This record gives sequence, structure tokens and C-alpha cells, in this order.
Amino acid sequence: MKNLLIYSALALSPLLPLAASTAYAATAPVGQNEQLLDRVVAVVDDDIILQSELLNRTRQIRIQIAKRGTEAPDEAKLQAQVLERMITESAELQLAEKMGVRVDDNAINEALANIARQNNLSLEQFQNVIEHEEGMTFASYREQVRREMTAHQLQQRRVASRIKISDQDIDAFLASDLGKENLAPDYHLGHILIAVHDDSDAASIDQAKAMADEVYRQLKSGADFAATAVRYSGDDKALEGGDLGWRKAGQLPTLFADVVVNMHRGDISAPIRSPSGFHIIKILETRGGTEMLVPQAQVRHILIKPNEIRSDADAHALAEDIRRRLQQNKGDFAALAKTYSDDTGSALEGGSLGWVNPGVMVPEFEKVMNSEKIGTISQPFRTQFGWHILEVTERRKQDMTSEFKRNRARQMLFKRKFDEDLATWLREVRQDAYVEIKP
Repeated sequence: MKNLLIYSALALSPLLPLAASTAYAATAPVGQNEQLLDRVVAVVDDDIILQSELLNRTRQIRIQIAKRGTEAPDEAKLQAQVLERMITESAELQLAEKMGVRVDDNAINEALANIARQNNLSLEQFQNVIEHEEGMTFASYREQVRREMTAHQLQQRRVASRIKISDQDIDAFLASDLGKENLAPDYHLGHILIAVHDDSDAASIDQAKAMADEVYRQLKSGADFAATAVRYSGDDKALEGGDLGWRKAGQLPTLFADVVVNMHRGDISAPIRSPSGFHIIKILETRGGTEMLVPQAQVRHILIKPNEIRSDADAHALAEDIRRRLQQNKGDFAALAKTYSDDTGSALEGGSLGWVNPGVMVPEFEKVMNSEKIGTISQPFRTQFGWHILEVTERRKQDMTSEFKRNRARQMLFKRKFDEDLATWLREVRQDAYVEIKP
């Protein structure tokens, strides 16, 4: 089963609440002794972190580490790592609050349904797993997902919106040696960072290098990579066993990419020096390239959204009525889309979405699109946007080699820039916050 504490492919870290700190402490399971000892362990701007919250989060992380079969660091070190993560998360979410970043209940419900589906569970089964295997109440988990989504929206607003990738950037990337590798295998990477601070003196840097060399020696001698990452790494993925997920070489910082392209499955790199410290990379898995011949569907749809005066049931009923009119030849699809569809962009085009590539639409839409026969009107179906009916008017396989390469190059450049800017931005958020750690 997938790690249920990770919301999506975005790999967002579990976040703690802000003003609802005490509510979280009340909903999460805490032992009697912990309740008696509850106290403030840190102040972060206008928020506080309670000892009960720290203990609950540490317990959840320890459960996740145990499920991976790796050894956790000692309690004091684990709590210190968890507290530092909580401090950054609190500062980030308070900024989201000030900026008015909100996630509505419908989006959260859709996210929870997607997580359950990805784990091949019904929502009821999923809730049971959370409450009996993950060490938290479902209400707490739901709030955690809300916080993750809020943080993601904030990051998109503050970081992603500043990133611009020009056609010249893409041309240069495709012409580079690294760009030519963009269709090479994907790499599933593990990462350990022995951190070096900006103000470290020569002796501290030498000590970090010695530590990195020792960690590398242990790994080459057969030490478990995930357990070693949990124990030694100063990276924000340390508590996940250093797992960076699947990446193309072009999505990695150049420092890593130049090394990874010459490595094979199971290989471990010698320590790599950067301004942030010494990095050790392991190739956990590899997988092949991607087809350039892409199946496409030409689709048109009508979207009916619930709103302040139209309930979800009313929206569903209207979608059903429109479908009946189309089946009885009492209306033209394009005309009805222009009249009723709440997707203003496609409505002006008679509901047409043009030729749609795989992976572009949300999973619910793509599932119906892929299963419908050409020329038939689908049953109304629900996505996070509302109720849809769709018609596939044609299918084809299109040679998208050129477009694919440019789109992949854009994604890789964006991913690389986003990761770099996000790390810098999170450090700034942490540094700008007033933090007082209580003894």
C-alpha cells in the first residue's frame, strides 16, 4: 500500500495546523501521561506547537518508518527533526492564512477519494486504515490533507508563478548534452545530505566531509540506504528514507544529473560537494523511455457546476436533462454547450476541447473519455469541477515527437527551477519567522 500520509504525486510533506493547534491535539490520540505533561515546545510567530502535537507527529513518523522496515534514529534526534519540520510548516501556513489561500471542502473530498482509489480502497475502507493503522483519527487526517493542499497552493502562488521558461531556454536545453538525454530512462533516486551551513568554518566542513565519507563507506559495505538516510541525512526527505521519487535526469540539479546519467541501478555515488553540503545518491530503480506515438481523443463536453443557487443534486439533474434532450435529438450539442456549460472557455467553442492527450484531464474525466464509444453521449459523471457529459467525436494516434520533446523540456526546466526556488523560499520563510524553542 502506498504511503497514506503523502497527499499526491507532488510529494507534499504532512503539515500541522495553525490556529487549530489545540484542536489537533484534542483529536489525535495522546496517552494520559502525555496529556498531563503537555506544554508549549515552540512559538512560531502567532502559532504555538504543543508537546502533545510533537509527540503525535513523531509517533506517526515512526509508524511510517517502521512500515518501510527501516530503523528510526533515537527519540531525541527524531523529535528534533520533526520539530524543525513543524516550525517551517507552521510559518508557511501562517503566510498562507495572511494571503487568503483557502481550499474548499469539495476539493478536499475529491482529494480523499483519489487517495483511497489510488490505494484500491473504498472511502470507508480508507477511513478504517487511517484510524487503525496510521495512528490518527480520520478528522485529523482530513485536516492534514487540507493543510497540504493549502501549502501547495501557496507554493504555486509564491514560487511557481515567478518561473518563466522561454522558447530560447527550451531550444538551448534540447541542444545540450543533457537535453539529448531527456528521453533516457527515468531514475528512482535515494538521497542523503550531510549538511553544511553557510557560516560553517573550515573545521566544520572537514568534519562534515569525514561524516559523508563514513556514510558512503557504510553504504558500500551493505548498510540499508533508507535507514541510513533517516539516521544521518539533513535533507527534507530524510524521514521518508531519502526517497526523491522518479525523476528524469533533466529534472535534477545539474550537480546530480552529471553523475546520475553515468550510474546504473543499485549504484551509489561518492559524496558530491555543493554549497549546502555533501550529497550521496543511489539509483534505486530505472525504467524505460516514453512512446512518441500518442493516442488522442477529440472531445466535447458540457459542464454543470453547483453554486450558491444550484445544489449538487440540481446540477446533476440538469446534466441528466441535457443528456436526454441530446439522445432524443431535441437539441444540438454545440448549441446546448453554449447555453448551459459552465466551462466558459470550451462553451464558446460549442463544448469542444479539441484533441486531448493522455494525462491532461483529471482521472475521472479521462476514464470516461477513454471508455466511451465514438458518437455516444456519456452518462453524467462527477469531477472536482462539477457534473459533466461528454462526447468523443474521433480518435487517432498522433506522432507528437517534436511537441513531446519541447513539452518535456519545459517541464524538466520548470521542475528543476521550482525545486531550487522552493528550497530557497522555504528557508526564507523559516528565517523570517519569529521562532522560540522552549527548553
